Amino acid sequence: MTARAEAEGRAAPPERRPELDALRLLVVLGLVFFHSALVFAADNDFYVKNAETSQAVLIVAGFGVVWAMPLLFLISGFGARHSLRRRGTGGFAKERLLRLGVPLVFATVVLNPLPQWLRQRAAGVGYDESYLGFLPHFFDVRLELDEAPFVVQGEHFETGHLWFVVLLLAFSLLLVPLHRWLPRERVRRAGERVARAAGRRPGVVLLPAPVFSVFCAFARMEEDYAGWHRWSYLLFFLAGCALAGEDRFRTAMRRAAVPAAWIGALLFVASGPGFAVIEEPFTEMTVPAVVTRALFGAAGWCLVVAILGLVDRHRLRRLTGPPGPRGPSGPPGPVRSGEAAGRRRRVYGYLAAAVLPLYVLHQPVVVAVAYFVVGWSAPIPVKYAALVAIAFALTLAGYELVVRRTRVTRFLFGMR
Repeated sequence: MTARAEAEGRAAPPERRPELDALRLLVVLGLVFFHSALVFAADNDFYVKNAETSQAVLIVAGFGVVWAMPLLFLISGFGARHSLRRRGTGGFAKERLLRLGVPLVFATVVLNPLPQWLRQRAAGVGYDESYLGFLPHFFDVRLELDEAPFVVQGEHFETGHLWFVVLLLAFSLLLVPLHRWLPRERVRRAGERVARAAGRRPGVVLLPAPVFSVFCAFARMEEDYAGWHRWSYLLFFLAGCALAGEDRFRTAMRRAAVPAAWIGALLFVASGPGFAVIEEPFTEMTVPAVVTRALFGAAGWCLVVAILGLVDRHRLRRLTGPPGPRGPSGPPGPVRSGEAAGRRRRVYGYLAAAVLPLYVLHQPVVVAVAYFVVGWSAPIPVKYAALVAIAFALTLAGYELVVRRTRVTRFLFGMR
């Protein structure tokens, strides 16, 4: 048996996957590019808009929308499953409230008013209300239970980009009663049967695609939540919880990765004309709009499977691939290998800890920088490049120099 086949077939308990931390960071850093692009996108209500816009921006951004946030929720489901197993329901709920609830409240109060204030200044000719004067308007709120879990609403109040944190916290707390009340043995046996089927036929991991297709088609889509309906992310989160429990799903994803990538890309391309020509593709219930959303939903699941499978293939190649060339003194010794492994662990630890603070920080920074950049006399590519570079530098500096330096700021941003 080859080393690769042996690694594929080896049964091992699910482990923490550091490459998923890197994927999460990639998505979060990608949001700097995405939100910076919305400053220059036509037909998009972003906080600050450039005078000159382009329709091409939305077309390019659409390919990120179809998989990025779904992938983030699915990876969060992986982590929730392991955390729940390790901490139990009480410990898990407490940890989620501290790691997500505290930064949600802090950032909503301290950071979120800034983009809304800059929106008023950018849109209103002669608007000169100070930031402190605007704050009472931001916090003039009401409860709307039919908007759950976004029950706090107001004319100027918003959760903004923190909608991801609101949903993740809500889904995590929903997981607690599910874990307590569902018949675990029956669920375990059902998962075992599906895992066996996936082990024999890797295409089984693509079978949820019609579920996402139907959900997008008939529950519709919401532009405020990266194009997907808010509760469709619960399906991705629960899928992550289910997939984390069985390594046979992981093997199936590796084997199905390439066809999933092709199918997902073709479905996304097929949905493109509908989004381009239908007046309200997110909400219309006409046949073309329903079909367009159905194609989009199926594409999202296929692309998430493809990305996870391809990343895991790369990891497996690193573990089982041929050794590098020998130097004059032979192959690297255990000390050097240990040093490399230690460096990797430190890098993965840094990345894993940085994800949530960077997510919380990035959008207020992008909006603040954009407020000044759009006033420049320069073409779109120059403004965009400058906006991305400055926003990246300030976001990373804010994390490195402010957030992670003290116990108080680490606590407020959800860090251990």
